[in-house]
Amino acid sequence: MFRNISRTFGKGADMVGKRDKKEVAERVLDVDASMQGSLVFNDPVNLRINGRFEGTLNTKGSLMIGENAVIDADISGDSIVIAGKVTGTIRAVKELKLIAPACVVGEISAPVLSVAEGAVIDGIVRMISKQNAESASPLQVTMTPEELSKYLEVEVNMVLDWVNSGKLPGVRDGSVWRFERNKIDEWVASGKIK
Repeated sequence: MFRNISRTFGKGADMVGKRDKKEVAERVLDVDASMQGSLVFNDPVNLRINGRFEGTLNTKGSLMIGENAVIDADISGDSIVIAGKVTGTIRAVKELKLIAPACVVGEISAPVLSVAEGAVIDGIVRMISKQNAESASPLQVTMTPEELSKYLEVEVNMVLDWVNSGKLPGVRDGSVWRFERNKIDEWVASGKIK
């Protein structure tokens, strides 16, 4: 059973409070539960997830996804270490490390990527400069038609019909369509989805 959540943690209502940087660096939030929703941390925290999570995860500081974790989410963070199973889009600002028995299915964007023997990646890897990673919006991720159909809760054929007819904003990347989430959100907000 999943717990639905939608939280933003930052100054004034953060998990850490106004402590000195040394205390923040030592602060660890350990999540070993099943959750669904959106978690946003505006201030640095060391987050470790060992359970199930579905949704969106936007962190500052370090994120550790434990060996027993099963994550179906779009993840954005500074330094990310994955040992569990992750399906979704991952954007690391500083570095991403995959350690055995990690299994990542989806799209990865990171300036530094380390993959240990026994870790598996099935998807697209984009090596980006640290400068581009730091300036990118956490929600500025691209999606495949399959990911977009899940995001919009429609059939993949409908997504392909929309993009092929010019109704849906998308970019062709070789033989595959790519969709920027911020442009899709604008498209949905404008009421063009039918």
